Parts: sequence; C-alpha cells; structure tokens
Amino acid sequence: MKIGASTLATFNDSLDESLEFIESLGIKYAELLHQFPTEEFDFDVLSSFNLDYTIHAPFMDVNIAALGSKSRANSIEQIKDSVDLANQIDAKAVVVHPGLIPFLAREMPEEIYKVSNNSIREIGEYSNDLGVNTTIENMPAFENMIYQDMNRLNETLVELDMGMTFDIGHAHHSGISPDAMYFDSIKHIHAHDNMGDDDSHLALGEGNIQLKDIITTFENKNYDGIYMIEVNDKDSIKKSLEYLKNNF
Repeated sequence: MKIGASTLATFNDSLDESLEFIESLGIKYAELLHQFPTEEFDFDVLSSFNLDYTIHAPFMDVNIAALGSKSRANSIEQIKDSVDLANQIDAKAVVVHPGLIPFLAREMPEEIYKVSNNSIREIGEYSNDLGVNTTIENMPAFENMIYQDMNRLNETLVELDMGMTFDIGHAHHSGISPDAMYFDSIKHIHAHDNMGDDDSHLALGEGNIQLKDIITTFENKNYDGIYMIEVNDKDSIKKSLEYLKNNF
C-alpha cells in the first residue's frame, strides 16, 4: 500500500517544515498544493527530502468550467502550470477540479458540463504530450459543484482516456454507496472521513464511512496508486496513518 499525505494539513507551514513533518512519519509521498501561499517551489528543497510528489493543481480562484472565455483561459493556464511543474519534478499525478457552476448559470448545467469537458480535454492533451498523469477529481455535494456523480465522471474520463482522482470523502458526502465507488479509471485516491453531512476532512476512522469495505475492494482489485491522506491538521495525518497501518 502506497501512503501519502497532502500539504493541506500543513497549509500555514513553510515548505521545508511541511515536508520534514511528512517524511518524519515514514510516509513516502507528499501532495503539494500548488496555489497560494505556495505558487512557486524551491526545487532544491523538494530534492532534499526522500519523498515522491504529486501535485494538486490550483482550485482557489480557478474555474475551468467558467463561461467567460478569459476567466476560463486563465484557469486552464494555471492548471497547465501545475502540469509543467509535475513534468519538471517527475510527479506521480496531478489532481484537477472539474469546475464550478456560476451563480447566474444554475439553470444551464449542461452548458457548464460541456465547457468543463472541453477544458478537461485540452488539459488532458497537454498532459499527454508531456507524459504527465493528470487526473480529475469527483466533487462533494455542494450546489455549485459539478461531477458529484462518479458514474458520469467515469464516462467522461473513459471517453477522453484520462484518469480519476477518487475522493472517498466527497463520494460519501454525495451519497454514493461503497459498492459503487470503484472504477478502473481511478489512478489516485484522496483519503479522509466524514459523517455524511459535510466535506469535513476528518481523520480516517473518525467518521462513518465504510472505509474497510472501500479500501479492501481497491486492494483486491490490485490498485497500484497512492492513498493520499487529505485531512485538516497534522494530528489527523498521524491518526489516519495509524488507521491504515492497523487495518490493512
């Protein structure tokens, strides 16, 4: 089992402090949030740790499903910057959010999906040219978020020959049953827990997700990607790591 931790939990720490903490736990993979306050990375710092990296592309102030062409183009360029970074440091995956429904476009969701799919296609082609594994993440059950439906996301990604980042907490929040959470397109996993009522990013074992059933399915299917712990604080990383060690 490949286990990693996201720098989401160390958001307010410096890069070297974040990576030093993750490495000190014996974790081999770190997911770098590529956005404020870390829009640029010191490659010497990255290479000083015995870690392999994945990249979470920007999601604050970014919407690849924006109807405005200038806003959408800027968002796509920010994602491509993450793909470039991944290529430079040989990152194992790039995680991308599929976009949001703007307030005034609530009555035209299919147009938003169309725009998002075109953006995903463009990002996928750019990634393929560089040999980068760029994946699209399923979203939680918030009104302005598309691709809460993993089946629909899977269909799109199969058509585009791209991979999915499966966010376990998002799927649970969206009401997806554990036996409907596996797809061959899944190449990366975000692991966190919740009670089903919010996307709370609790430590594994602190919510009511049937984690043992879900992860056992992936292990039985010979899933070869990373289980990236994506929680809110350092203590929750420690608790989640112990949960995985004790149960798998």
